[in-house]
Amino acid sequence: MTQSPAKKAAIYFRANAPWRKALGNRMVKRHVQGVDLYLPWSHLLPDYARVNPAYGQNLVELAAGLADGSPLHVLDVGANIGDSAAQIVHRTDARVLCVEGDPYWIDYLRRNVGSDNRITMAEVFLAYPGSSWSGPTPVRAHGTTHFVDDASASAGVTTLPITELRKQYPDFDSLRLVKSDTDGLDVALVPAIAEAWQDSSPVIFFEFDPRLTRDAGFANPNEVFDKLLALGYTRAAVWDNGGAPLGQMDVKDAGANAAILNRDPDDIGYYFWDVAVRRDDDAVAAQVFDKLVPPDFTAGG
Repeated sequence: MTQSPAKKAAIYFRANAPWRKALGNRMVKRHVQGVDLYLPWSHLLPDYARVNPAYGQNLVELAAGLADGSPLHVLDVGANIGDSAAQIVHRTDARVLCVEGDPYWIDYLRRNVGSDNRITMAEVFLAYPGSSWSGPTPVRAHGTTHFVDDASASAGVTTLPITELRKQYPDFDSLRLVKSDTDGLDVALVPAIAEAWQDSSPVIFFEFDPRLTRDAGFANPNEVFDKLLALGYTRAAVWDNGGAPLGQMDVKDAGANAAILNRDPDDIGYYFWDVAVRRDDDAVAAQVFDKLVPPDFTAGG
C-alpha cells in the first residue's frame, strides 16, 4: 500500500499539533478498531487507524484464521498498550500472554486488558541468548519504545530470559501464534522464541525493519531468516507496514527479497515488512496464508 501524501500529511499535522505535543502524556480514551483503549494523546495508533483501517488487522485476521474452536494461545512480545491483545480476544476465543518491559506502557496495559481473565501479563524485558544487557533503558516516541543499554539508568525494568518465560507461564506451553514488535530486537528474539517453543511450532508474526535492526546493533538483519529456516520454518507471508499484503515467499529467499527495504521508502511506498512464518507441515497455517496473502511475492512500489 503506497501511503498517499495526503495521508502522510494528515498523520503529521495531527501528531505535531502544538496542543497535542504540549500535552502528549495526557491520558485519553479512544475507540480504535473495535475496542476501547486508554493511551497517551501522543500515541499514533488512532491516527494510523483513521487514515488506514487495514492497519494492524493482518495480525488479527491471522489469529482468527488459526483459531480452530479451542482457545488460541498467543504470545504478544512488545505488547505496548495491549491493543493487539484486546483486538485478538475481541475477534476470537484466545488466551494471550502479553510481554512488556517498559513501565510506562505497563500502566496502560493494565488499564486496557488487566481485568480480562483471558489475558496474562508478564511485565518483563526479554533477554535473548547471548545478550548482555546491564541496564535496559526505554526510549519512547509517538507510542513506541526502543531500548538502549545504560547501566547508570534506573528505569525499573525487570529482565527475564526467554527460556524462563516459558517455565514461569506453563499455561502457554501450546503456543499457536507469536507476535513480536520490539523496534529492532525482533531478529534476536524471534529465533530464540521459536527454539524455546519448538515442540509446539507456533506461527510467528514479527516486524522486520532492517534500519531499526541495525540501529539496535545487529549488523545483518537477514540472519533471522537463516535461523528460522534452520528451525524448520520454510514459508513466509509478507505485508507492508500498513497491513497491505505483498505476497508469499520461501524463507530461503527472504534475505534476497529484503533488499527492496534498502531503497527509499518514498520509492516503494512503505517502510518495513510485517512477516509471518510457518513450518512446511502446518497445513492449517498454509490455508490461512493462502487466504490472506497472494501466493507470489510482489515488492510493491
